[in-house]
Amino acid sequence: MEWIGHPLVLSGSKVSLQPLKPEHFPALIRAAQNTRIWEQYGRNGADISIMQTFLDDALALRIIQQHYPFTIINTISGEIIGTTRIAYIDYSNKTLEIGWTWYVPEVWGKGYNEECKLLLLTHCFEKLGAIRTQLKTRDTNLRSRNSIQRIGATFEGILRNHMLNEDGSIRNTAMFSITQEEWPVRKEKLKDMMNEKYARL
Repeated sequence: MEWIGHPLVLSGSKVSLQPLKPEHFPALIRAAQNTRIWEQYGRNGADISIMQTFLDDALALRIIQQHYPFTIINTISGEIIGTTRIAYIDYSNKTLEIGWTWYVPEVWGKGYNEECKLLLLTHCFEKLGAIRTQLKTRDTNLRSRNSIQRIGATFEGILRNHMLNEDGSIRNTAMFSITQEEWPVRKEKLKDMMNEKYARL
């Protein structure tokens, strides 16, 4: 059963999440060339062939309704600044994951991620009726872990030897979640964080 209707567009004051399309690929591949983005990832997205495969796979997973990938657009400049997705879509259990997110470094720490997460989580809990939304990252990616905890997600533990990175190395995964009951409080915290960062710009 299709749970997430297509096309789904989520828009805020600084970001618009548009369904990923092949037309977005050239701009995303160009944006991914900054190697700073990939320092803590299990893939080198600056490699054009790797990013092409990443984007092709995202569309394939949307077709079979397992993931719903978005292109992140800066609503002020109109520029493509990254990508994210709703993943591990489990309609029968009303659970989802938000992840596969990356941004160009120019928008790091400026509230764009907070607004993106606010749009996604609001849709998941308030429109789709999810009872749990999870987020995860590599256990050594402290910047990502801190970012996830700042938005109010609860740390659930480390999945040891959880997966293999594309280079063959073993990855441990830090798991986080927000539940339906927690969401109203987390939402206000996230809005406050976003407004505080925007006010400083």
